Amino acid sequence: MAAGIVIIGGGMAAARACVSLRASDYRGPVTLISEEAVLPYDRPPLSKASVTDSGDPDPIWLIQPDTLASLNIDARLGLAADRIDRAAKQVLLSDGTSIPYDKLLIATGAKPRSLGPHAVILRDHGHALDLRRRFLPEKSIVIIGGGFIGLELASSAAKLGCKVTLIEAQPRILMRGVPEAIARIVHDRHLAAGIKLLIGTAIAEIGENSVVLKDGRVIEADTIIAGIGAAPEVRLAQEAGLEIENGIACNSEMQTSDSDIYAAGDCCSFIHTGFGARRVRLEAWRNAQDQADTAVANMLGERKPHAAIPWFWSDQHDLSLQIAGMPDMGPHVVERRPAESSLILFHLADDGTLMGVSGIGVGNAIARDIKLSEMMIAKGMKPSPDALANPAVQIKSLLKG
Repeated sequence: MAAGIVIIGGGMAAARACVSLRASDYRGPVTLISEEAVLPYDRPPLSKASVTDSGDPDPIWLIQPDTLASLNIDARLGLAADRIDRAAKQVLLSDGTSIPYDKLLIATGAKPRSLGPHAVILRDHGHALDLRRRFLPEKSIVIIGGGFIGLELASSAAKLGCKVTLIEAQPRILMRGVPEAIARIVHDRHLAAGIKLLIGTAIAEIGENSVVLKDGRVIEADTIIAGIGAAPEVRLAQEAGLEIENGIACNSEMQTSDSDIYAAGDCCSFIHTGFGARRVRLEAWRNAQDQADTAVANMLGERKPHAAIPWFWSDQHDLSLQIAGMPDMGPHVVERRPAESSLILFHLADDGTLMGVSGIGVGNAIARDIKLSEMMIAKGMKPSPDALANPAVQIKSLLKG
């Protein structure tokens, strides 16, 4: 078998890499290895539409079988990549076979952190179908963790008529990466939906049908869900001797410590040259897509630093939350109220450079302003704080400098 490019993974980064390789006129062999026995599919709907939509929904495919065939991709589905032999430049599979590579892309994503046998997790479509069966009217659902996944699942369970309790050990929900003012809006919206929020609450024990709190209270539950975040899936890389630093450590070109191995998506961290050569790890759909494009370009011989502006979104009931850039690098916050139900926060550096933007609103109310702000971040602009705060001043006009 001729060596070519091998991709390990079954999510957005893997699917995007397949398409991007052929769009870049790469004619060599491309092999996709996915432990799941299905083609790559979209993960964000798992906590939302895959749980709440009527019927028995299929995954939202990121690449269709006919597309795969037209791209001449060799898909090895339902097989795990057991080991990377860097010396021989091959990937050993769980069925005993091996695949040689010239270049390798690791896109193994992240796996949810476990809280033991009595708390279910959400990682794949099978887990989403399991939650559909559990989210029945009047069922008691306890969700541990007030991050994005925990809150999205709380929203979905409440929509289906469940009695939902969410427990968060931190002083507030969305402690990581979301400003308090926006987190407060999400908090209040969950309360309005009838969700019970236990914030700053520690857990002593998780039983089969109950959670015991440190203060002695017992919360009964038909289902307990662990929503305490995910850890980058680095086993293959670590066992192969690649450098690990908050995920598989990549340089600005998505290249690992082995010059023939690249990584993209939730499994890796990289140097973002647009933000002071800061090492970051991003867990988001579009970031995985953008990183795959960068990795492909560099596997094919370019020397292209990854410069895409980080962007993230989350749906919470009827609210859409969006974040672009690096808000934590902008200590000076300017508030804008485009409408009564919308809030946008601009995060400025000491010299006035726009480093990040955070917003929340009903439906798509803030989407355009966030996109325009993202463009300002990419240009390294220093917009007037007074203009940013004034909803009568269109964000688009600020792009003209």
